[in-house]
Amino acid sequence: MTLPHIVLSLVLSTVTIMVILLLRKFFYKQLSAKWRYHLWFLLIFALTFPFIPIHLVEIPSLSFIHESEGKPSSSTQDSWRLVDQSENWVNDFGTSVSRFDHSFVQSFFIIIWVIGMVLFFLLALYHYAKLQRLISAATEIKNVKVKKLYSDCIRKLGVKKRPKILETSSVRSPMTFGLFNTYILLPKDMASYLSDDEINYVLLHELHHYKSKHIKVNFLFVLYQIVYWFHPLVWKAFKIMRLDREMACDTEVLHSIDRCDFEKYGKTIIRFVERNKESAILNLATPLLGSEKHIKRRMIHIASFTEESKLLKLKSMFIFIVITLFLIAQFPLLSVTASSSERYLFDDQRAIYEDLSRYFGENEGSFVVYSASNDEYQIYNREKSVMRVSPNSSYKMFTALMALEEGVITGDDSLLEWDGLQYDYEEWHANHDLRTAMSYSVTWYFQELDRQIQRDRIQYYLEMFDYGNKDLSGRLDEYWLESSLKISPIEQVELLQSFYMNEYHFKEKNVQLVKEAIKLEETQEGTLFGKTGTGIVNDRAVNGWFIGFVETETDTYFFATNIQHQDHAYGSKAAEITQAILSSKGIYK
Repeated sequence: MTLPHIVLSLVLSTVTIMVILLLRKFFYKQLSAKWRYHLWFLLIFALTFPFIPIHLVEIPSLSFIHESEGKPSSSTQDSWRLVDQSENWVNDFGTSVSRFDHSFVQSFFIIIWVIGMVLFFLLALYHYAKLQRLISAATEIKNVKVKKLYSDCIRKLGVKKRPKILETSSVRSPMTFGLFNTYILLPKDMASYLSDDEINYVLLHELHHYKSKHIKVNFLFVLYQIVYWFHPLVWKAFKIMRLDREMACDTEVLHSIDRCDFEKYGKTIIRFVERNKESAILNLATPLLGSEKHIKRRMIHIASFTEESKLLKLKSMFIFIVITLFLIAQFPLLSVTASSSERYLFDDQRAIYEDLSRYFGENEGSFVVYSASNDEYQIYNREKSVMRVSPNSSYKMFTALMALEEGVITGDDSLLEWDGLQYDYEEWHANHDLRTAMSYSVTWYFQELDRQIQRDRIQYYLEMFDYGNKDLSGRLDEYWLESSLKISPIEQVELLQSFYMNEYHFKEKNVQLVKEAIKLEETQEGTLFGKTGTGIVNDRAVNGWFIGFVETETDTYFFATNIQHQDHAYGSKAAEITQAILSSKGIYK
């Protein structure tokens, strides 16, 4: 579970709890006790949702998986020819940026979360062991009267498999417990101070818990309480859930007895209040009692109880169904909102997914290629293909297009003077025009273009391009260098198509100038255009790109390869991987 998943879980659980609490307040009289309790199962769904792989909650598409059988050819390296070896486009000219290691923060919070879970799990085990010791020390009921009343209650409720009933001096009020085998624990010598009717009420209450499977479900709620130990609203919700559960159980008991016995049933519960002062943080059993506040609420419920009409039941079911559908509809929306800046929602009905992992070696990453004539995508790594990462130098072709369109540079006048600062690459210590700046990926050249274009116009173009997350919040000289701006491989391919077809209606000469600047090779097989990019953070190459397109006589192919690694994820490696894949597919050898 990642930090974004934890944030998503907080959002979903908080929204769901607030909705349920509001429902209980405004529709309290329109909901029966049983359905008020059932509302909390919606919270279980919300708490589970962040753990579900996100692609399982997306709308299914008509895409299919295709396992490619082709293997890299040993002649691939020899067949990769450049227009001009002096341009060195496969060399890595990257700018290292200093970034705070957010992975440390994420790891820290996840470690704290795991430690908390372990501690609360151990606490649950302690309580479980304590209850097991109570069961081990308890003895079977010997009182004939209690045994007969118990058998009568079993027959009355139609319980097929009897839970084992025991007595012990270690408990002061009745409780039901058991993960695999269910036990009803009664205070020892209870028959000495309770009447037959009162014993009957107690047994009915505990058996209704058993019949309604409250005991098994209780363990599920405890499990989620452990997982979400850090969320105070979850603890509050489970506390209210336990009240709703007891009131639902009280309702079932009241249905089982005469109205003239309602007061006696309430007084029976009160009789145990003074005898029981213990409370557990994690309630693994279903005790007859709760907090004094909850006891008071239950007494009011018992005193004002009336038979639930069919209309009330229908209203309860209708409200539950409507709210369930509403919440289910909101979960994907909240999920998308929480992750929209990180992932691209791609309609992959025209996509074929392939296993190309053998080309990537130790690198994580994705490859996407689109055939214009077939209108078809071929994609490796479904998840990574829609994950947004910094574009780095692959973005420079779009900076160039903006600068040309804004008149910052022209085809005849694109020369910028070196600013005299010292860089890591000797090739940057010179004046450059658009062609050479693109070839040597001269970062200071494109940073100067950004400064002259200015932030508001850049934002305008990012919105026009629909460029990834369109986030320009980073510094103007590095927003595309492992900073705020991010884009996915699929978006890169879609953007290349739009650029190639000039769907943004730029001046045609400007589009052609950028194409010429990124032109890498022309052979009898076709023409290759492309741009590498390397993301270097704290002197480690963590993010490598190679994007571009291939023109052939029969088709135009648009591609994007992204690789990620703790180090050594260079644009040149992404280009090498692209070379091997395109060659194996017979697109460009």
